[in-house]
Amino acid sequence: MEKINAIGDVCPVPVIKTKKALRTTDVVEIVVDNEIATQNLKKMAEQLGYGYSMNQVSTKEYTVVIDKNKADDEVCMPMTHVEVNEVKGESYSVFCDTQVMGRGDDVLGTTLMKSFFYALTEQDVLPDKVVLYNGGVHLAVEGSDVLEDLQTLLDKGVEVYACGACANFYGVTDQIKLAEITNMYRIVELMREANRVVKP
Repeated sequence: MEKINAIGDVCPVPVIKTKKALRTTDVVEIVVDNEIATQNLKKMAEQLGYGYSMNQVSTKEYTVVIDKNKADDEVCMPMTHVEVNEVKGESYSVFCDTQVMGRGDDVLGTTLMKSFFYALTEQDVLPDKVVLYNGGVHLAVEGSDVLEDLQTLLDKGVEVYACGACANFYGVTDQIKLAEITNMYRIVELMREANRVVKP
């Protein structure tokens, strides 16, 4: 059994740590500090067809055990694996038109976008391309919270593009890092060629 301390880790870090551990061991015990994290781990176990148990130690400590050898009776193993394999076989591209994720509080939106790109780097199937336009070009400027994740994606073979007209409009053309400057004609081509488009 591998034990993981995820106290203080924000979503989706506990899930990612657990998935990594399950690649090399059959049983993982992970300690988290909030109920939402336990629910996320339970959903992951259900999707994979693994056993799940949770013990609340205190209001700020929960112990979760995920076991490959104890399948959840409510999970249909064959169907689960078929669905996962079908998704893994599909390519996709990410198109991002803002530096925050969702509508509401921008501070929360910035945190969510950072979490999105980190989670993206940990996917079993990476996107073919990441395209940034309008406010999304700010994600590729010097000092951006997601630059490290963009670099990871590039290192793994993902192509990253930024709209040149958008960067010029915001006056950040000289600050664009990592992304290849492109034009709207090419962006339309990339959208048309994409098997699936994902927008955070």
